[in-house]
Amino acid sequence: MTVPLPTASTRWRCTLCGNLTRFDVTRSSKVVEYLHLDLAGEPKVEEREVVSETIESVRCRWCNAVDQVELVDRPGAGS
Repeated sequence: MTVPLPTASTRWRCTLCGNLTRFDVTRSSKVVEYLHLDLAGEPKVEEREVVSETIESVRCRWCNAVDQVELVDRPGAGS
């Protein structure tokens, strides 16, 4: 089940316990990175472009419910 990302006017809420703030998110990402290696061979990512990203699951940190997350309006989002 794909979980939608929160937007500027929405946020996640656990439907079982009401948690609004703590979630473990499992994502799959496809990225293109520009790496700069120093003379010792230590890599540093200088640019990162996300080509695609999918949220695979969201687990509530409070009650451990998996995929029981809904999008709700943020307070004051309509103001």
